[in-house]
Amino acid sequence: MKRIVATTFTLLIGLLAWNGDASAFCGFYVAKADTKLFNKASEVTIARHDNKTVITMANDFKGDVKEFAMVVPVPTILEKDQIHIGEAAVLKHLADYSAPRLVEYFDENPCRRYELFQDKMGALKNMAPASAELKRERDRALGVTIEAQYTVGEYDILILSARESNGLETWLSENGYKIPNGASAVLQSYLKQHMNFFVAKINLGEQAKLGLSHLRPLQIAFESPKFMLPIRLGTVNADGAQELFIYFLTKQGRVETTNYRTIRLPEAQEIPVYVKDRFGDFYRDLFTQQVKRESERGVFLEYAWDMNWCDPCAANPLSTEELRSLGVFWQETNGRIGKGMPMAQNVFLTRLHVRYDAAHFPEDLVFQETTDRSNFQARYILRHPWNGTDDCPAATAYRQQLRERQEKEAQTLANLTGWQISEIRKAMQLASGPLIEPKKWYERLWNN
Repeated sequence: MKRIVATTFTLLIGLLAWNGDASAFCGFYVAKADTKLFNKASEVTIARHDNKTVITMANDFKGDVKEFAMVVPVPTILEKDQIHIGEAAVLKHLADYSAPRLVEYFDENPCRRYELFQDKMGALKNMAPASAELKRERDRALGVTIEAQYTVGEYDILILSARESNGLETWLSENGYKIPNGASAVLQSYLKQHMNFFVAKINLGEQAKLGLSHLRPLQIAFESPKFMLPIRLGTVNADGAQELFIYFLTKQGRVETTNYRTIRLPEAQEIPVYVKDRFGDFYRDLFTQQVKRESERGVFLEYAWDMNWCDPCAANPLSTEELRSLGVFWQETNGRIGKGMPMAQNVFLTRLHVRYDAAHFPEDLVFQETTDRSNFQARYILRHPWNGTDDCPAATAYRQQLRERQEKEAQTLANLTGWQISEIRKAMQLASGPLIEPKKWYERLWNN
């Protein structure tokens, strides 16, 4: 079965939103865990305040665009002005900014009373509409009504209503939307909630005129008291578990799920220095271990922070213009950050990561915004040992403690990832070289 309706997110993401103390980390930013580490990964950004919601849905579709199709349950009939084309670069910036990160510290010479590397460093990177009467009669027979139709950028968009799921499933199949076989039960559940359906295909002519070689994100704005994300359509006949990254932009505070556990990932863990060259493998295996420990039913917090600063930074904070393009309509613009960069006011970012399938996630995700504005980031630490030859009582104690610390790092890495402790110890020795043996007590007595 080809990548299904909304390969853009295998989950067929329906719409959502319907009915601490700060401490300085002062580490050197080294690397981040990109969402591309995970297969079948989908990304959604949700800006929400006072029941007003803007959803940005990233398209990861690969293949012939003639095969692209998206079906999204929506709470209301959308006007054309409620549908927009976003920029993939802004979503990538948000993903980079909030990604799990690796930082490093360097041990000072224990024989001296000064500190090195105190300054923080941020990595500044820098569907053709029906026209024939015969077709309209067929639509009526199936109980499907085209409530509205638009062309927005490279997308042909229809807003559908339906009387029953079998007719809707048949209509979608007959009109080239490759939904999974047996999707009727899930579609029926949305019909019972009186939802309509936002469906999209690629307009090849418009795409050619625009000269685009990729699909841009689709954005939808609407109002509804519900705060949820339909994911069940994406599990029908899905080939394995799906990865979903959800970025919430809110005014009040952190977002969490109410019908599944929201778990903070292990953070601020010290791991062996050699992991610097294997951070992608490390984070992917760490996440898999956490999923297993939660019996494959957890939703994991990777990042929660006010948008106007970060420590350490995996990317610059998003500008006022970028946040507005993602739907942040309430933002103030009277602050500045850096050289002329607008400061984000009252924007709190929550990043959730979930690996889901039908067996372990039988319900759609339901969310709530909390008043918790404490900072959190999935951050992992490399601490480079001091390898000098200076000799003093403090250096002797340091070398003894270093052995204990490196063994603890090895045990931590094995526990987080499931890697073999023997292989970790071997790699650590290769990475750091042999430790300098401390001088004997009598050598210190008579030899300088």
